[in-house]
Amino acid sequence: MERNTPAQAFSSTSNRRGLFADNEPFDSGWLATDGPHEIYYEQCGVQDGKPCVILHGGPGGAINPTMRRFFDPSKWRMALFDQRGCGKSRPNASLDDNTTWSLIADIERLREHLGVEKWCVFGGSWGSTLALAYAITHPERVESLVLRGIFLLTPRELRWFYQDGASMLFPDAWARFCAPIPLEERGDMISAYHKRLTHTDRRIQAEAATAWSQWEGDTISIRGPEARPSKFNEVDFAIAFARIECHFFANGGFFDSENWILENVSKLAGIPGWIVQGRFDVVTPMDSAWRLKTAWPKARFEVVWDAGHASTEPGIVDGLVRATEAALRV
Repeated sequence: MERNTPAQAFSSTSNRRGLFADNEPFDSGWLATDGPHEIYYEQCGVQDGKPCVILHGGPGGAINPTMRRFFDPSKWRMALFDQRGCGKSRPNASLDDNTTWSLIADIERLREHLGVEKWCVFGGSWGSTLALAYAITHPERVESLVLRGIFLLTPRELRWFYQDGASMLFPDAWARFCAPIPLEERGDMISAYHKRLTHTDRRIQAEAATAWSQWEGDTISIRGPEARPSKFNEVDFAIAFARIECHFFANGGFFDSENWILENVSKLAGIPGWIVQGRFDVVTPMDSAWRLKTAWPKARFEVVWDAGHASTEPGIVDGLVRATEAALRV
């Protein structure tokens, strides 16, 4: 993990680290916002441990017990929360006042509520996007960053996964993804799905959400569809996940420019970071991680050669666990 140049970055398959033991929250509750949303949060580990905040993916995903297991529960004070409209946060699947900037405000609201001065920020996929945007906006509150499956939320990345790119690697799964959309609308799949996922008829939402979620589940891991998260098969979860994810993507992440993160990456200059990236990640291809590392030399960069996008692939687990162990020393 200490190799600092992209050309040297790799992950060995020997002596890999596994997840820490499962651990239960010692505190949980709902945090009011300045609008209709109430944010569900948990604290795990130990009260006097090193503080960190763990950001789930999507947008539209939710926290789960596995996310706690990347950190040593005897040394960390972990904060996890369901983002607006997600998981146990209320109201479910709501798109009202649900933007990158409102989520950043929620992270700050949670930090203040917990009395934390600075913390390590951990996130993968969309969680990496949100972590980077938060760190750029509030660098004085970020002690370190541990990131996986880098997603900069650029038009190029969205075109790759939702229009023309990943479709060539998974033509069978792509056919299922296209099935709910008429031929004349397939030139802009995100817009076509957005129309259906925001429809007033829940049956139309459910059909679109199921197909949208299955596409991501079918491509998430080199281990195949059996690695698809089971929650993708639950209609209520799929609707919240797909509605919120498509809402963010249709609005370009609510960023001021197409390459906002890289344009502002200089604000991370003083923050130590770890990037763990699957070489065969189809959902968030390695090009984005490479670009981020190039623009942020202080970050340690590790490529896992036998992994895709899923955080639970053995090489990704190993890289992230070693990163959180290293972050204890910051």
